[in-house]
Amino acid sequence: MADILLTPAVAAQASRRLPLLDVLRGAAILGTLMTNVWIFASPGSEWAVLQGGLGAADPLADPSAATIAETVFRAVADGKFLALLTVLFGVGLAVQYDSAARRGQPWPGPYRRRAAFLFAEGTVHFLLVFAWDVLMGYAVTALLVAWLLARSEKVRRRAMWTAGGVHLALIALLTLALAAGGSDGPAQGPDPDAVALYAQRGWGDQIAFRAQNLAALRIEPVITFGLLAFLFLLGVRLYRAGAFADTAPGRRVRGRMAAWGLGLGLPLTAATTLGGEDFFLLGRYGVAPLVAVGYIGLIGTALDRLWIPRPLTGALSAVGRTALSCYVAQNVLCVLLCYGIGLGLAERFAGHGPWWVMGLWAAVGLVLAAGSWLWLRRFDRGPLEAVQHRVLNGRR
Repeated sequence: MADILLTPAVAAQASRRLPLLDVLRGAAILGTLMTNVWIFASPGSEWAVLQGGLGAADPLADPSAATIAETVFRAVADGKFLALLTVLFGVGLAVQYDSAARRGQPWPGPYRRRAAFLFAEGTVHFLLVFAWDVLMGYAVTALLVAWLLARSEKVRRRAMWTAGGVHLALIALLTLALAAGGSDGPAQGPDPDAVALYAQRGWGDQIAFRAQNLAALRIEPVITFGLLAFLFLLGVRLYRAGAFADTAPGRRVRGRMAAWGLGLGLPLTAATTLGGEDFFLLGRYGVAPLVAVGYIGLIGTALDRLWIPRPLTGALSAVGRTALSCYVAQNVLCVLLCYGIGLGLAERFAGHGPWWVMGLWAAVGLVLAAGSWLWLRRFDRGPLEAVQHRVLNGRR
């Protein structure tokens, strides 16, 4: 594992907690909810994703304030913050590798247990809470990238660009297939059985449904495995380049990331958004990672120049420090608020436009920010982070 020597930039990052990483994690968690909240609020919920039942209204056909607001809200978030979260997971993996290297510990060694525990967490989360969980895919990808971290930089670079190239080729083929298939027939509504499942039936029925349709509901991490590997390795590469350090070179790297990521990504996002459902996959899994790189640069630059108010920085940092707990908590809250096993808001507000969905996101985000801040005043880890630490490290 000793194929690297810690450069000054990496050593400076490894020696202390990086505030920017906590803020970015917080933004990624709340940003991911900006996408997932539409799943919870839609008829058919998790199953509607596979039926194309989450499509926003066309702003060209209906240029109302509500439609434009929804389109912008979705375009800002869809796939971007998930890609950002994936990059940050790669950063975390590099931090753990460097920590093991400094201590002379074998690698991946005990990390296999951590990945297994994450997979178990994701499985429980998938079955009991939310079908579009990311933790299972992250756990499998982490095992591959952990192995690559013990290889040479040349091997990692080849693996990174190969994974990215294969992924883009797959997404391009799928996009061409969607465009060629067209949509000549009338638009189909959500599956009535799926609508009834989430609006009226019990929690046990939902769990059984996820278990019975596991293959279909776990298709995203299979299709995007190449993207996950690419973004994990990109996170490692950015960390090694000092992109998250409070140094002059780090600030220059973040400035370039913002310029290139947003300069290229935002026009492409506008094009794929206005292109309609045929370009959904290209926008979410092709363009979104580029915008995520721009978001890292933009948030980092804003933090460097003190453009972000201190209360907002503190809130994002608190969410970031309890990222796993907040990720699960936001999905649990949305289940209890939107599904029939709770308040049933999705059925009550069906047909009332997008404003209540965006309001739901803001309300849940405020609860997470306040709750994580209060929790960290007494504890040094989030609740799920503490459970993970206790299981993997005992009482030390």
